[in-house]
Amino acid sequence: MSTGVSTSTDKIIVDRSRSHRNRAVSKAVRQTRERLQSGHSRSFDPEIMMMHVDTLLQGASVMPIFVIIVAALGAYLTRDAQIFIWAIPTLSAHAINMLLGRRAKKREMTAERTRKWRQILLLGQLLIGFCWAFFAMQNCSTCGGDSFVLYKSATLLVAICVTAMANFMLPRAVPFSFAPATVALAVKAALTRNPLDIALTAAVAVAVIFFTFITNRMFQSNLKILSFQSEKDDLIAELEVAKSMSDEARRRAEEANLAKSRFLASMSHELRTPLNAILGFSEVMSAEVMGPLNNATYREYTTDIHRSGQHLLNLINEILDLSRIEAGKYELNEEAISLLDIAEDCIGMVQLRARGKNISISPQFEPELPSVWADEKSMRQVILNLLSNAVKFTPQGGEITVKVGWTAGGGQYVAIKDNGPGIPEEEIPVVLSAFGQGSIAIKSAEQGTGLGLPIVQAILAKHDGQFMLKSKLREGTEVIAILPAKRVLQSLPAIEDAPLVERRKKSFA
Repeated sequence: MSTGVSTSTDKIIVDRSRSHRNRAVSKAVRQTRERLQSGHSRSFDPEIMMMHVDTLLQGASVMPIFVIIVAALGAYLTRDAQIFIWAIPTLSAHAINMLLGRRAKKREMTAERTRKWRQILLLGQLLIGFCWAFFAMQNCSTCGGDSFVLYKSATLLVAICVTAMANFMLPRAVPFSFAPATVALAVKAALTRNPLDIALTAAVAVAVIFFTFITNRMFQSNLKILSFQSEKDDLIAELEVAKSMSDEARRRAEEANLAKSRFLASMSHELRTPLNAILGFSEVMSAEVMGPLNNATYREYTTDIHRSGQHLLNLINEILDLSRIEAGKYELNEEAISLLDIAEDCIGMVQLRARGKNISISPQFEPELPSVWADEKSMRQVILNLLSNAVKFTPQGGEITVKVGWTAGGGQYVAIKDNGPGIPEEEIPVVLSAFGQGSIAIKSAEQGTGLGLPIVQAILAKHDGQFMLKSKLREGTEVIAILPAKRVLQSLPAIEDAPLVERRKKSFA
């Protein structure tokens, strides 16, 4: 199955076949994952204590309102204001707890201070518990029926519920607040043996146990939430550090790569000058311009020197072209050119090599294609590179087809197809990367640098074009270079001036 790979404009040529992962990021993520999976939990006592203090202060008005309502209702039922004797110490105990909460909020919580303040606040709850015990011992001699017992039971159950909701971040708050009341009711029930007192004692005891269980579950749930939140914050912090390290490493790598590209681009003259001298002198010697070389071995050496120098010059040219592209110094000298003419010239340049391997090149050109606005040297390099690859990897007696024509979008394309060994699908990203070579190229006797296709991609990207490679193993390869429609120069008829057209009509009339 054929595979198409296209390029995008202003693309940096990279090896897409590798997964470039920053080691620092991988290490930070791995350490954080191991810490999360190890089940290690830190102590959240200071945070829990501050949450309890905040909840206590935010709900400071709930208990006084409840006590006042209970006292007013009790005075209404008993027709006696004696119930307010209970309300005053209860409100005072609540005020003491609020003062303790305010003092705790102003202190910086440490592990040792947290334990101390937990004991202090539990003692404050025990103080309120004695007030509720005093309430539980209240009697009403004038009340008829069971109304006062129902009033006390409802009040105690609501008080237990309110205390549990307000102090669920303080473990053992409910038992400390209502153990005295439970004991008082139990003593009273044992003395009176009244079924209502026994039932009230049982109801209060069950309520204390139930809400103690509920508050413990809520406390554990909040502890887990805090643990998860802490782990998430730690993970985010680790990732932020790793990201900053990765960004710094990437910035340094980009700077080093840019410096390398600028260095190679600026070394163009220094590298080419001695090579041109070597090529020139070796060509003079091999042509025996200054006189015959009597030794056949020397003539063979001069030919080898010229061939090796030419290969080295081509290699340096490819590296410098790629470096100029990466450094942003590759300038286009755009003009109106004909892809048909350039394709014909390139076919003529590789024709001799093709005949040496008995390869036939079949041009299939659409006639009368308009010119395109592009860099002639660059487009000639693109087509020549693609043709050279086709000749290099096409076996003896093979066939190469060169097509030039219109694209469906109104642009122009050059397609070169051979019947060579093809490229495995998994190796296409490697072939398209800088210095990348497939297994066929590695086994081939004519190995290159692996820069031809990346340079082709970059040149087409500079022209806002596209490059596609389609290949099937043991059937051949097709490469397509596409220029967009906006680079096609359409010839339009001249537009005449309207008054001039009118004058011509009158003259003919």
